[in-house]
Amino acid sequence: MGWTLNRYFLGRYLTIAAWYFVGIYALIMLIDFTEFSSRTVGLPGYSIRLAFAVSALRVPIIMQQAVPFVALVAAITTLVSLNRKSELVIARAAGISAWQFLLPCCIGALLFGLFTVGVLNPLAAHAVSRSETLENNFRQGRAGATSGDAAPWLRQKTGNTDTIIGARTVLNQGLELADVTMFSLDSDGNIYERRDAARAFLRDGYWELQDVRSIRAGEQLPPVDTDRVATNLRPEFVQERLARPETIPFYELPSKIEVAQSFGLKASAFATQFHTLMALPFLLVAMTLIAATTSMRFQRMGQSATMILGGVLAGFLLYVVSVLVKAFGNAGLVPPFVVAWIPVVVAMFFGVTFLLYKEDG
Repeated sequence: MGWTLNRYFLGRYLTIAAWYFVGIYALIMLIDFTEFSSRTVGLPGYSIRLAFAVSALRVPIIMQQAVPFVALVAAITTLVSLNRKSELVIARAAGISAWQFLLPCCIGALLFGLFTVGVLNPLAAHAVSRSETLENNFRQGRAGATSGDAAPWLRQKTGNTDTIIGARTVLNQGLELADVTMFSLDSDGNIYERRDAARAFLRDGYWELQDVRSIRAGEQLPPVDTDRVATNLRPEFVQERLARPETIPFYELPSKIEVAQSFGLKASAFATQFHTLMALPFLLVAMTLIAATTSMRFQRMGQSATMILGGVLAGFLLYVVSVLVKAFGNAGLVPPFVVAWIPVVVAMFFGVTFLLYKEDG
């Protein structure tokens, strides 16, 4: 197949994928803006500008999850539209096989995946961290307000003192905590001091607390602007425990995995996220092959809505399986490489086998 026809099919796929991407982006933006405004419109300091900024910064990370569906629907729409205009019929009559006119769509899906990993993922990681900071600043000091994911409790031991650390909000990939509570225990395991702080920053060898209120031996101490709590926790350990893998850009994951493993940490969640992003372009190619199994019948034979729905359901099933096995990878039960690549390879073999059966008997 000549370059002109290849470029035409590739352009059709990329154009349709771009329109779907923009449309779904706008829809998610509208829903998130409406939902955030409905929860915060009555709070002091609310403004449409703030709500719009928080929603705009959160949408990229949501879109990253929607990319496989965008690729699937774009491939189905492209092939169905080519069929309805009899362009695939003409291509077949000219001796062009399904493998040849599917190649541009697969290349388009691969480029779409590379764009997601190389551009959208770093943008989403930085944007969601910024949105959490904006929302936390807006909600700070309001009783019952929550922002971001609740942090798990950490326990550190320095000398003869154990300190249990908890927070309402995790910021800056786990190196900054908001609405922090620290319990200090003596050698007998009894709590002798409690600190509540608006913010906590992990520094070299200590936690820096801001706006601190303390209770020691049952007595309320005068509040202080800043305080320090000694720690032997390393940033790599805190990030591995607290940071969501989605908030770390793709190009930073290998170094964080290497450093975490050098401290004896498994870093399963980071490794799973890294391999998942590596496999994403090929997952989109697999989605395209699944779309081709249900969208290439001749128009005269009837473009069965049931078959198209079956293709959408098959793509959705592939996505659900990918998310499910990713949870096992994050827990360290399955090797990250297996978690990321096995569903993609199985889906590709399924699509190729079906097309071989239909095209070549």
